[in-house]
Amino acid sequence: MGLIVLHSGHYAKIFKRLLGTTCSLTWREAGEKERIWVCNPGHPITQGIDRYFEIPQEEMYGEPFAIPNPDEVVFLSWFQGGEAFRSGATWKRGNGKIFFFRPGHETYPTYHQKEVRRVLQNAVHWARPEGSAWIDSCPNAPIEKAAEKIVQQGATLHKPGEAGLR
Repeated sequence: MGLIVLHSGHYAKIFKRLLGTTCSLTWREAGEKERIWVCNPGHPITQGIDRYFEIPQEEMYGEPFAIPNPDEVVFLSWFQGGEAFRSGATWKRGNGKIFFFRPGHETYPTYHQKEVRRVLQNAVHWARPEGSAWIDSCPNAPIEKAAEKIVQQGATLHKPGEAGLR
C-alpha cells in the first residue's frame, strides 16, 4: 500500500509514526512565490514536469525539517523570502511507498495548477503496490499438502471443517 502525504499532513499521526520523528519544520504564511526544482528528472513522479515550476502564492516551509534522510529527494523548493525546503521526498517502509509533497496551503489555488496536478497523478501511479497481491486471508495448510511428508504430533486446537479447515 502507498501513502501520499500533502502539505500540512507532515504532522499526521500515521506519517510521524512511519518516519519515527516529529516531522517538525519552520513555516511562514506570507503568500510568497515558490519555485519548485526537479532534483531527479528520471524519477517517475517528475515525468512531464520541466526543470522547475513556480507557484505564485504559497505558504513557506523551511528547514530544518525533522524527517529521516529520504530515500530520494525528488523536489526542492526555494521561496521568495530565501528559504529552501525538501518539498518532495520518498521513503519505503516494508513493501509500502511514501511520498511527501509540500505544496497545498488551503488559502491558495495550488491544487488547480497543472504541474501540481501532474505530480499528484504521477505519485499515485508510483505509490501503487507492485508485484503479486498480499495474502488477505489466513488459509489452513493441511498436513497432507505439506511439501515433505509429516505426521501429526500432539494436540490441535482446531478440528477439520472448523474455521476453514478441511
